[in-house]
Amino acid sequence: MARFTKAELNGFYGAVVPDLLPDEQQELRLLFVGINPGLWTAATQTHFAHPVNRFYPALLQAGIITEPVDAAAGMSRTDRERFRSLGIGITNLVRHATARASELTTAELREGGARLTELVARRRPRVVAVAGITAYRTAFRPPKAVVGRQPEPLGPAELWVVPNPSGLNAHETVASLAQAYGEVARAAGVID
Repeated sequence: MARFTKAELNGFYGAVVPDLLPDEQQELRLLFVGINPGLWTAATQTHFAHPVNRFYPALLQAGIITEPVDAAAGMSRTDRERFRSLGIGITNLVRHATARASELTTAELREGGARLTELVARRRPRVVAVAGITAYRTAFRPPKAVVGRQPEPLGPAELWVVPNPSGLNAHETVASLAQAYGEVARAAGVID
């Protein structure tokens, strides 16, 4: 695992982490959407990379991926290719890094919702899974939305809200995240 000092991590404020998407000619089945990159994610250029983030362990437990990913050290080229070959992509509502999602403004989240809508219209994933109910409510304005499949699609895609895998989301476990992520992966045809 990579190690960073607080000063090194602070140097990544505002850095952008590019989307991880299959090539344009490949099918995008499932698009996971984070809130925004954390500083560790920006430092490693790997989504959901903080050492206590449970995203990759939950994907592994759900059977979506079959090899562990040490995201805290940064995804390898092989890891990225495995994701792409499965038709899985990862993006964020807001592209720039902060220490905490609470630092984002409502305007930034709503602009991110518009950007996500454009990406979905262009890439046409089967399923979009937004990780975080509060960010989803802010970005898309359905104040009473709950976790799970949403009644309205996002363009051509089924729209789901799944629990955020951050270590700050203490009431979720790897097992509960695996269950939620497995559900969206089955809906997208990534797993049976």
